[in-house]
Amino acid sequence: MPIANFLPTNADYARFLPELILTLAGVLIMFMEALRPEGKRTGAGLVAILALVIALPAAMMASPGPAFQGMLVIDGMGTFFRTLVVVVGLLVVFSSTDYLRRENHDSGEYYALVLFSIVGQCVMVTANELVMIFIGLEISSIASYILAGYLRDDARNNEAALKYFLLGSFATAFLLYGVAWMYGATGSTNLTQIRASLISGTPPPEVLIGVAAALIFVGLAFKISAAPFQSWAPDVYQGAPAPVSAFLTVGPKAAAFAVLIRIFLGSLEPIASSWAPAIWVCALATMLVGNFAAIMQSNIKRLLAYSSIAHAGYVLVAVAANSGTGSAAAMFYLAAYAFTNIGAFAVVTYFSRKGERYVSIDDFAGLAQRQPGMAAMLTIFLLSLIGVPLTGGFFGKFYIFKAALDAKLIWLTVIGLLNSAVAAYYYLRILVVMYFREPGESVETLPPAGALLQIAVYGSAAGTLLLGIFPSLVLDFANRAAIR
Repeated sequence: MPIANFLPTNADYARFLPELILTLAGVLIMFMEALRPEGKRTGAGLVAILALVIALPAAMMASPGPAFQGMLVIDGMGTFFRTLVVVVGLLVVFSSTDYLRRENHDSGEYYALVLFSIVGQCVMVTANELVMIFIGLEISSIASYILAGYLRDDARNNEAALKYFLLGSFATAFLLYGVAWMYGATGSTNLTQIRASLISGTPPPEVLIGVAAALIFVGLAFKISAAPFQSWAPDVYQGAPAPVSAFLTVGPKAAAFAVLIRIFLGSLEPIASSWAPAIWVCALATMLVGNFAAIMQSNIKRLLAYSSIAHAGYVLVAVAANSGTGSAAAMFYLAAYAFTNIGAFAVVTYFSRKGERYVSIDDFAGLAQRQPGMAAMLTIFLLSLIGVPLTGGFFGKFYIFKAALDAKLIWLTVIGLLNSAVAAYYYLRILVVMYFREPGESVETLPPAGALLQIAVYGSAAGTLLLGIFPSLVLDFANRAAIR
């Protein structure tokens, strides 16, 4: 019997090129930081931006196919999500530079951690092995835990990091236990082989597969902040630095949804009748908890945290549809939500000032009178979160609810639409404060926005409007890449 050749080929390295670029850049930044003269800047932010700019075409143009003995697979969905998380990382770095200087924490470790977290997310979205998914998740999560507590002298950051680490580790244990059960039931951790086992003439006991799927879902539900595993999200997003909160609400969440789609709509699709009702209930609970809790918030970061929970519920509606249309709708929605939420948090990053003193909704009173450009950008983001036409959020919700209707999920669609109406209340409240209240001290003392922050804000707004006016630019690719 011939011995398998486990040496990577040139094609393997080419398909893994974005991760290699980001990893090498992260290591370079760490060396630059270690050798940095006292009181000097290293240019770590510029290195991170260059690495992400180079990694972006490498991710978009990677040739399809398996890599590293089939542990990774570069397909349409992997390319879509890998491109998305790299773009997210680029926008987050743009919005972070001024913030870090303002807080006197402009060091290279921050940018290296962002790059390493993106590497983990890229591994997650291209993994064809449950073990590789776990490895990618841990790479991303460990960097995210540190980022949440990056401002070490800030008690809020310390609390956010501790909660995120403890609860995240607990959730990861569920995922790993589910992987062990899945291996015990099917004899494999390869997603393709797991599906083949389920449709074979002698499938494993459905009870064992059901337990394994439930444990895996618990681990992933924590990462996407789905109810009833969402309690960590408001505290972590409120306590973490504003650019990190933006990153956590989009990057890790998009990667976790990619894994969820690949496992449940791909490998476990033959037993969909067993897991679909659970996702239906989880989607419903997530929308209700997120929207109704957001109504009561006065802190804009906490409001956006509960909003992110509600939006995870909308994406779960698409997953519950268990169809190619639902998969494509989830992918499009996550892209639209990425631009929208990063843009909203970028405005909050700019407005909050040193120490994040101004994060109350009332602090935004009169913003439109003193900073009409920033107020207009925040308006675009809030309207997209509501789902107003000509924004990416509108088509995102439209396609999600269409997929749910096609799957005969009538009541879930009705409740989702009603939840969107509830969400309009707390988003419009911010607009009322910005446009119809007199400016206070928080607005009168606003400094000019930095150039990189403006790139993050206006770039996110352009992406939001582009997906709202020309949705086919992304949707066509999502339809071709969707798991069916």
